[in-house]
Amino acid sequence: MVVRVYTGVETRALDRRAIDEFGIPGIRLMHRAGRAAFAAIRQRWPNATSVSVVCGSGNNAGDGYVIAGCAHDAGLRVQLIEAADPGRLKGDAATARQYARSCLGGIAPTAADWRLAGDVVVDALLGTGVRGTVRAAYRSAIGRINDAGRPVLAVDVPSGVDADRGGLLAPAPVRADVTITFVGGKLGLVTGPGVDFAGEVVVEDLGLPEAVYDQPGVAVLAGHGLAALGRRRDAHKGDFGRLLIVGGECDMGGAVLLAGEAALRAGAGLVSIATRGANRSAILARRPELMVRATRTAADIADLASRATAIAVGPGLGRGEWGQCLLRACIAAGKPLVVDADGLNIVAEAGLSLPTGSIATPHPGEAGRLLDKPTAWIQSHRPQAAAMLSRGGRVAVLKGAGTLVADDGALHSVCVDGNPGMATAGSGDVLTGIVGALLARGHEPRAAAELAVWLHARAGDEAHATCAASLLAGDIVAALRLSP
Repeated sequence: MVVRVYTGVETRALDRRAIDEFGIPGIRLMHRAGRAAFAAIRQRWPNATSVSVVCGSGNNAGDGYVIAGCAHDAGLRVQLIEAADPGRLKGDAATARQYARSCLGGIAPTAADWRLAGDVVVDALLGTGVRGTVRAAYRSAIGRINDAGRPVLAVDVPSGVDADRGGLLAPAPVRADVTITFVGGKLGLVTGPGVDFAGEVVVEDLGLPEAVYDQPGVAVLAGHGLAALGRRRDAHKGDFGRLLIVGGECDMGGAVLLAGEAALRAGAGLVSIATRGANRSAILARRPELMVRATRTAADIADLASRATAIAVGPGLGRGEWGQCLLRACIAAGKPLVVDADGLNIVAEAGLSLPTGSIATPHPGEAGRLLDKPTAWIQSHRPQAAAMLSRGGRVAVLKGAGTLVADDGALHSVCVDGNPGMATAGSGDVLTGIVGALLARGHEPRAAAELAVWLHARAGDEAHATCAASLLAGDIVAALRLSP
């Protein structure tokens, strides 16, 4: 199981450390990578009798040349496409090309109108060191790979995907069926738009000693702290905190209902909802375990806020005067706080500052409003955006594919669980309820955010496995469990 992922910069540093400090020759690591990639081809496509290897001009191409040599030695027909000037190859990559030449009996020049003929295509065009927009010649090669209609194995990262951030460096990167990535998992393969192009991700450590790994990386969430949610036999509801959930403008009562149900399932001892009076009867009819107060002004929640051990504000809050008034009251209460949805929109529009220790859970659009950036920028710079959102001693949960958790200006963790079905109305409200429940139970903000994100994703995956039709937010609540 992958426990940490790294940026391309970090993995290159690890690679260099293995060479310089541990005495492992770079060409040996390149051969290990090529052999591991070819083994992945044989395992995934055992009936393939031919392979097309498309090489660029960096170390990624060196891995491709080794794959070509391995395939030839195994009796497969090899089509080797040099999409860039091989004269630009240096060091180990140039040595790997000589290896391929010796295996293949030479390398024929690549025709300008080359077409792919192999049963499997290997993308060895661009690796982890690419910065900026992909050049036209490479975009053309990427297009030919995608248009070939054949299975694709990407080497280290699909060409056109930013290994550090998960953003897209080309309008349509290589769409891989399998990506085999070396030394460590890459952050850009598990968050942002890049996840749609990576396919199945296989991590190959190339046999590096554990002592090589001195880079911090980003932790992959795996339910740390779950055992602490167990209850003593003599426990009572007062041991598990009081959560106040604030939101539900007229016609948006479902948001606080979902948050409240999720908070109960996540083990909060008492959950109160402050909402518009029009929502009260419907919420109680659905979930009588919730305490619901009809709310017109901030004065109506003063006693609830004073008794709460944590507050969650934002689901269905709206952006009007009512919502603004209640949000300010929640901030002023000085309790552990999670802010979501319209609460964040109000923060952005009114220029408010969330207190130290609070948790913000924006989706990319809300994150863009908070940072005054386009949503497209957020998605192509997700790690940077999460870190920026958390400055000033706050915790930020940047939702989406590969949800990120940052604390006080630094990215800490990523969630690789979850599925596209969770992109449904109310899913974020469920997460807010879980985060709020864990805060109410006494978890520190980052610990609450990380465990809540993982619980939410696991429940989403379990619900998705059993739902014959589209996933509903209520299905996530129903699948939520606190046991291992």
